[in-house]
Amino acid sequence: MGVALTILGLGAFNINFLLHPPSQLTVGEILIVSLFLGMLHGITPDEHTWPITFSYAVGEYSTRGGIKAGFLFSLGFTIQRAFLTTLGFIGLAYFYMKYNLDGPVYFIVGLVMAIAGSYILRGRYIHIPFDVLLGGHKHHTNEARRVPLHEAHPREVPIKMTIVHGLIAGFGFGAYASIITFVLAPQMPSIWYAPLPGLMFGIGTMIMQVILGAVFGGLLRAKKLSEEEIKYVGRKTAGITLYYGGIVFALVGLIIIFLPQIDAWAISTGIPIPNLDAVDIGFLLVISVVGIIGLYGIIKSYREAVKLHDMNSK
Repeated sequence: MGVALTILGLGAFNINFLLHPPSQLTVGEILIVSLFLGMLHGITPDEHTWPITFSYAVGEYSTRGGIKAGFLFSLGFTIQRAFLTTLGFIGLAYFYMKYNLDGPVYFIVGLVMAIAGSYILRGRYIHIPFDVLLGGHKHHTNEARRVPLHEAHPREVPIKMTIVHGLIAGFGFGAYASIITFVLAPQMPSIWYAPLPGLMFGIGTMIMQVILGAVFGGLLRAKKLSEEEIKYVGRKTAGITLYYGGIVFALVGLIIIFLPQIDAWAISTGIPIPNLDAVDIGFLLVISVVGIIGLYGIIKSYREAVKLHDMNSK
């Protein structure tokens, strides 16, 4: 529905025009095309945006907090995109054509996600329970004890970290980035105009990420939980999604670094819109982090909140 509404709002610009813009466009036309491309990028399931916006927005457990998460992430992303189109104008962005940076970007994004998730769940460090995975004993027992819900809260979500995520994720490169960097940016009249296509692309992405952040952030409100329960479920879900989703990102990044041919794997869907045109590694990352780990985090956190509430009510 979101994609359909975005497409309908494009007015005279059709999808084919946006994805294959002609040369000799005016500055105004380039900026409008860049804005609409950013909106398409923000509303389609992109592995560099959706998992991070979802994690932080749910952790803010409110529509307003979700808007803030989407805005701050997109702010960092917009700064990087303006820098990228400047590189495209002066011809220095062609290293993207020579080197596949998906692996390193996935790894670094995953590492930062895991650090943030570990802070929310356990403290300022990353704890990977290799000993348990190898058959060792758990460090903590499952023995239930009476714990006030407000004391059981995971740590507050470090919302300002979203800017860092945006700056890092902006180095990811896909079809949309190729258009603004290699087609639109070189048409600008001077280097002073070169950042503008990236800026408008980032603003378009920001508009949609703010909307998605509001939706993600308001998810828990629909459950009609108490304020304390919403806070617990939101923060715990954010921690689980960032921590385990970050580990998945980092592992996929390492696999692509050592086996880059895997990044070229894709099954076409027949939809002529980037991020929807194929089932590939990026799409599977979105499904894994948002659809599987995120959903698991919500269910697990909700059950824990109910259990703690019942124990404290006895």
